[in-house]
Amino acid sequence: MDHTKGMLGIREFFAIILVTIGTKLTDNTPTGLFNEVGNAAWITIIIMCLVSIIPIYLLTKVITSYENKNLVDIIYHLLGKHIGFFVILLLWLTETYSIVLSSAMYADIIETMYFVRTPILIIYIVLIGVAAYGAKKGIEYIGSAAWITLIGLNIALFVVLILSILQGRINYIFPIFGNGIPEILTEGTTNLSIFGEFLYFGFIVTSLRSINVYKKGIWIGLFYVSIVFMFALIGYVMLFDYVSIGNLNYPFHESIRYIQLGFLTNVESLFLPFWLVASFLRFSFYLYISALLFGALFKIKQFNYLVPSIAILIVFLGLIPEAPVFSLFNLREILVYITAPIFLLLPLVLWIAAKLKGEFKK
Repeated sequence: MDHTKGMLGIREFFAIILVTIGTKLTDNTPTGLFNEVGNAAWITIIIMCLVSIIPIYLLTKVITSYENKNLVDIIYHLLGKHIGFFVILLLWLTETYSIVLSSAMYADIIETMYFVRTPILIIYIVLIGVAAYGAKKGIEYIGSAAWITLIGLNIALFVVLILSILQGRINYIFPIFGNGIPEILTEGTTNLSIFGEFLYFGFIVTSLRSINVYKKGIWIGLFYVSIVFMFALIGYVMLFDYVSIGNLNYPFHESIRYIQLGFLTNVESLFLPFWLVASFLRFSFYLYISALLFGALFKIKQFNYLVPSIAILIVFLGLIPEAPVFSLFNLREILVYITAPIFLLLPLVLWIAAKLKGEFKK
């Protein structure tokens, strides 16, 4: 376990949350939402945020009841050795599966949108190689780098959102409820995997300066990311209309090609560096968590040495799909239906176990 004295403050923790979840705006996550609920995709984010409050509250209640224990220790303590091992194994498999799909998708974005002449193998190796370097340096390095990147990333993101809304058409957001309220409620519940990382943030709680950093950061992060997600989806639909978005694999990258910024041409070149750095940091965090969980399964204290091996495994598995866009979209649907129940049920199970054991009274 990583029981070193925590050095991450509220700024670094918040930056990690924004980098890991906010960058989902730039892949095909919005496309899936628009395909299901039409131009009301932004409303599903509100539903997701409201539903996520329950598991995040229960998880925060459990985690803050212990000192010097991260979520791995708490799972073993509350569920026992054997059940705890199974739960950690399930979380590791889910996290690794997510890394494979997400990294393959980002390699496809870089190849198809920016470096069309570069072999995808080279792009993939560079992407995971840089991420593995950051993961091996540790969570404090990831947090510090994320905070340094955060200002530029926010500026770039808000410029894109503002220009998308200003240059879009307001009538494209009507009808407000898109394909209907039942579809909005269904998608808002089943797509909770978008916020699934809030479960994994519990694994780095011992690397934070205090438990208050976790409590404040997790709630600020949830509402901030939800607001950014909501306005981004509004910007996309105003710029392209939901029918067109359904035919776009990566709306964000199409947006920065479409919008105009004064006399400047090739606007995407202004935003690409910030997106690349954020992507590297996102996968650095993913690899760090994957190594941490694997180390917890097999009692490996120096789990950071596992990062290169896991990175090689990720590259090998990520290159298997022959048609990345279509294959990864279908595989992502499987991940959605796996992650959402885990995110909803595991905090509830831990809260009930802690309640039965009288941990809250202590």
